[in-house]
Amino acid sequence: MEKEQPEAPALGAFPRVDRSTVTVGNVSGESDEKAFWLSKTPLDRLEAVELLRQIAFGYDPTTTRLQRVLETAEFPPR
Repeated sequence: MEKEQPEAPALGAFPRVDRSTVTVGNVSGESDEKAFWLSKTPLDRLEAVELLRQIAFGYDPTTTRLQRVLETAEFPPR
């Protein structure tokens, strides 16, 4: 049984960042992020990576395909 491919989010459909909250923490201390991501399925992890990739590099469904160029070559008659 094949799984359905998730649809790509529309432009502007990415989660908004709440900039009103700021937390300060120690980056050298233990984090629970590893346990969080290990508790997720591989598919959930891949979807999260894809979302981060789209946020970082932009996503526009109209430009996701390669442009096709048609060229004609004329040869001299034999």
